[in-house]
Amino acid sequence: MLWLWVSVRFTFLSGADLSAEVYRRTLYQSYQVHVARNSSEVISTIINKVNGVVFGVLQPLPILISSVVMLIAITIALLFIDATVAITATVFFGSCYGIVAWMSRRQLEQNSQRVANSQTRSVKALQEGLGGVRDVVLDGTQPLYCNVFQQADYPLRRAQGESYFIGVYPRFGMEALGMVVIAGLAYGLSLSPGGVATAFPVLGALALGAQRLLPALQNGFAAWANIASSRAALSDTLELLDQPISEEMLKPASEALAFRDAIRFEAVSFRYAADGPWVLDNINLTIPKGSQVGFVGSTGSGKSTLLDILMGLLTSTRGDVLVDGRPIKGSYTKAWQRNIAHVPQSIYLTDATIAENIAFGLPRDAIDMRRVRQVASQAQIANFIENSQNGYESFVGERGVRLSGGQRQRIGIARALYKQASVLVFDEATSALDNATEQSVMNAIASLSQDLTILLIAHRLTTVRHCDIIVELEHGRVVAQGTYEQLLECSPSFRTMAS
Repeated sequence: MLWLWVSVRFTFLSGADLSAEVYRRTLYQSYQVHVARNSSEVISTIINKVNGVVFGVLQPLPILISSVVMLIAITIALLFIDATVAITATVFFGSCYGIVAWMSRRQLEQNSQRVANSQTRSVKALQEGLGGVRDVVLDGTQPLYCNVFQQADYPLRRAQGESYFIGVYPRFGMEALGMVVIAGLAYGLSLSPGGVATAFPVLGALALGAQRLLPALQNGFAAWANIASSRAALSDTLELLDQPISEEMLKPASEALAFRDAIRFEAVSFRYAADGPWVLDNINLTIPKGSQVGFVGSTGSGKSTLLDILMGLLTSTRGDVLVDGRPIKGSYTKAWQRNIAHVPQSIYLTDATIAENIAFGLPRDAIDMRRVRQVASQAQIANFIENSQNGYESFVGERGVRLSGGQRQRIGIARALYKQASVLVFDEATSALDNATEQSVMNAIASLSQDLTILLIAHRLTTVRHCDIIVELEHGRVVAQGTYEQLLECSPSFRTMAS
């Protein structure tokens, strides 16, 4: 009883530690690592594959150990009763299970790989179907996504069933074989001098040996089969546990890096892979503190990548980004990021209240409601919130499904303002707003402080018309920069965008 309690507690607490550590090591990876991997793989490992390790490795392991100990103890006990019978029974039945294990090992390995792959594909199918449920319902493509999930889930269930069968079926064959062996031995001994009376002690010892040995052998074999069929899940889990975490990521948040003068790009180039194309090529650019800078260019020109490097999310392949003459590297990266608030084109909202989404990342008791109301007003969404039934305690639904696109973006802008950062980065953040609301929001932001540096990526030139500097990029290069009027005069491509 005590052994059972200890093993169960050890198994499930270890599973909790494994899941938490995999999640921690994943979150502490750099942004570049995150954009290079599929989230379905990580989610599958944290939820499904760690469970596979718990139930397929950690839980059977104590059973395997106890079975080996029991097998040794039974063999020693039988040696005192009848050494010949003990050795014969142990070698015979042990060899039979060894042969079955040798014949099953390849199938168990294939099943473990099939289960690991299918778990990832199943999570991916669920994420894609539920993540795009609006389009799925609108287009009536439910059969397609059901079929994709079924094609991923069916091999998973089949492989799990085969592995379970392999772990269980030897028992029935071995029990039948044991009866045949005892019957054959009884018949043989009955023909020897002394007859059945002489055979009774040997047969009794053999029957006792088989009765005790077979359960121990079967439990050990079943535990081994479970471990073998979970090998791929264990490998994937260990791979994520082996993710290195830089010392800089683990350091506590420092004070924001002082920003007094300018941000400078000095010959900055970037590509995602050593053999990949250059996304940015020799960028030289100066952004004065307190300026409002717009970035324009065709899709794929490198605008978002440029700002990701500025925010310290990506590291330049060549060249440096300098803030007041200091390169944004190492310990300076986290300190610099405390100055930045980012508003992406697609705002991520949690299924929580409006107030919690504006003060994103803070516990409820740490939210400053006065500041929440202030930034909601600046983002031009206070009237909508205060006229709703529950006000700032209204729930937005998963990914903000209960809000319009413009309302989601204004909550994202309020979130950035709540951070009270000195640099605001807008990546197509006002694209879902009408012209009047966009202008009202931008006027409110521009009036906050003369020291506030605002960086905007936009396709609508009306968004950047009043910027101090407009930077035009093409194929990862700065092709023109200046005021709106200056670019109209000197840049044919800018005139084309403006027309």
